Amino acid sequence: MRSRYKPWAADLIAANPEIVIPNPEQQKGKWKEVFGNDKPLHIEVGTGKGRFILGMAKANPEVNYIGIELFDSVIVSALEGVLETEGGIPNLRLLRVNGADLLEFFEKGEVDRLYLNFSDPWPKTRHAKRRLTYKTFLALYESVLPENGEIHFKTDNRGLFEYSLVSMSEYGMLLKDVSLDLHANEPEWNIMTEYEEKFSKKGQPIYRLEAQFNAN
Repeated sequence: MRSRYKPWAADLIAANPEIVIPNPEQQKGKWKEVFGNDKPLHIEVGTGKGRFILGMAKANPEVNYIGIELFDSVIVSALEGVLETEGGIPNLRLLRVNGADLLEFFEKGEVDRLYLNFSDPWPKTRHAKRRLTYKTFLALYESVLPENGEIHFKTDNRGLFEYSLVSMSEYGMLLKDVSLDLHANEPEWNIMTEYEEKFSKKGQPIYRLEAQFNAN
């Protein structure tokens, strides 16, 4: 998710290193120390403006969360959301990094669950390798998740969803809780992203699945 250029974003990010962690590669294997506890760690690759990850962190204080987003002008909105929350959100940190570099920031098994929400569908066949559910990305996620670790995935794009079902199945993952219209019977625990609210208001179905590694 890109946003209009915000020249002040970098300064606000730099002024809040306790929330947007600078040099996160130095924390590899040490995230429990960063949070100061042994709670499970869930990450979202492609946090966007942060509605989902902020909502999840507020709703689940027993879990630590990290939101990953590449662009200053986007992740600064998530930072503002934390700063505007009375008392802050102590179980949430943000990383302004490329999600393709997860191995630089997390040890094997250090992440307990990974979320992908409304990722770029890259619809052209020649761009398939850029899709965040392509096999090389799945291998990357597997490398930081524990045995039987899970990916939770949501999208409005039917083509990407169908592709992801096949990609994850061919990778040997167990598909669970597959929904072709999440909001038709929306679970109480669902936290919507900005895109999810936008598309669902237009009547577009939201697709969701949970996929587990090493299920056999």
